[in-house]
Amino acid sequence: MAMLDARMTTTPSARRPNATAAPRLTRERLGVWRERLVLPNGREVWVRPIEPCDADALRASFRALSPEEVRLRFQAPLREMSADMAQRLTSIDPATGFALAVTEPLPPGEALIGGVVRASIVPGTRHAEFAIIVGRPLAGQGLGLHLMRRLIHWCRARRLDAVFGDVLVENEAMLKLADALGFERRHVPGDHGLVRIELTLRRNDETPATPSATDPAGDTASTRGHEAAG
Repeated sequence: MAMLDARMTTTPSARRPNATAAPRLTRERLGVWRERLVLPNGREVWVRPIEPCDADALRASFRALSPEEVRLRFQAPLREMSADMAQRLTSIDPATGFALAVTEPLPPGEALIGGVVRASIVPGTRHAEFAIIVGRPLAGQGLGLHLMRRLIHWCRARRLDAVFGDVLVENEAMLKLADALGFERRHVPGDHGLVRIELTLRRNDETPATPSATDPAGDTASTRGHEAAG
């Protein structure tokens, strides 16, 4: 299984041109923000909060990404993920961020990573920036839609106003997925190669509530979870 962790990236499946028509997943909850999924092709994966001990696996998996996947993630060439960067992306402050990893059914630190979704609350705001990637070995199995729904659940549980991300204009798979989830497209000032997609979670006339630790799906917010979107 190859690692993925990219900024607004999904890999389209050759068998499923419509990225929003997700196949059904079999889901078994294992604990707080943890679940076992059996994909439509029969493959078993775990979805869980990313942890600091995943740093080495994240670096190793990065090497399996294609140059195009790296470009879509970082919007710039990057040959290697440094140890410091991997540590930052796996060390999460639960007060401001959240990240789920798709892994082999092995303990943290041993499992390869096949996908990541993350959100980071912008300081001084009630908005969160998100990022997602699902790699080629897992494409076309409905994981992108599932991960995005989990991320949105977390944002709603935190009583955020909106969640957003910047997407390259040629990333059609991600844009279609965002459209299916109700995101709106906005112009990014000064950058014609990017589209900002944003989902409003709370109307302006609603009063912010105290952040909850329990998401709408019935999970309790983890003490670990985010990887910075950068």
